Amino acid sequence: MATELSSFAELKKAPMAPVQAPAAIREKEVDAQGRAYATGRRKNAVARVWVKPGTGKITVNGRDQTVYFARPTQQMVIQQPFDVTQRREQFDVVATVSGGGLSGQAGAVRHGIAQALSKFEPALRGAMKASGFLTRDSRVVERKKYGRAGARRRFQFSKR
Repeated sequence: MATELSSFAELKKAPMAPVQAPAAIREKEVDAQGRAYATGRRKNAVARVWVKPGTGKITVNGRDQTVYFARPTQQMVIQQPFDVTQRREQFDVVATVSGGGLSGQAGAVRHGIAQALSKFEPALRGAMKASGFLTRDSRVVERKKYGRAGARRRFQFSKR
């Protein structure tokens, strides 16, 4: 409970709150080639992502991002970590993705890029965390149950 002090004499008598140590400063994590590596996940898709300084070229499974992710919305999802941190066209990205569909794979690549960028430049972590890019979206498709047409839908009722 905070008490109000009316004079400096009372301030000297007041108990001192313990001083907290500053948060641990994260270090840059890069390999011998100067790349930061991270794994991104979304639905059933898993993306292995390497980020290094460059011209903004994004390669997914050996193909350019515009070829692999043909929809503009999926390309926009991949660019979001760079837009939030104002680092567009400053890093090259190489990603290998497997599992899931294209939408889940785009989300996995975004998650991997955000994780790798925060390892390459730890100062960017706060902006990406505030945007929610470092959190793995844990929503996955519910499994189909026996006696049901899908996860929850029942078979069509027939009166006759």
